[in-house]
Amino acid sequence: MDKQGWVGPKNVGQQANQALFLVIQHSDQATQEKYLPMLREAVRKGDAQASSLALLEDRVALGQGKKQLYGSQIGFDKATGKPYVLPLEDPANVDKRRSAVGLPPMVEYVRYFGFTWNAEEYIKQQGKQ
Repeated sequence: MDKQGWVGPKNVGQQANQALFLVIQHSDQATQEKYLPMLREAVRKGDAQASSLALLEDRVALGQGKKQLYGSQIGFDKATGKPYVLPLEDPANVDKRRSAVGLPPMVEYVRYFGFTWNAEEYIKQQGKQ
């Protein structure tokens, strides 16, 4: 990638393109930060999915101590084992941002993890912390 750039699905196929993203998504923070600009450019050129970029943007932001934008990163409470959405910027508008990149609404997304989403309740909880 350092020599070729992001080798999109036209060159390596959709499955390999997705595998490339997943390797970066699950790499260390330095690797994620290194390839984030390359993924942004690949999305701009149509060589990668905007939804993949959203997931990496969220993961990098959290790793930098910032809030995520798309609500893609889920944590698990150590005391209860219950899942929750990690710190999220502007929760009231998260579904608009998710829709713009091809991600499902939060209500659908968190159902996969076995809990429900209520933006108003999330905002209240964040205010208590």
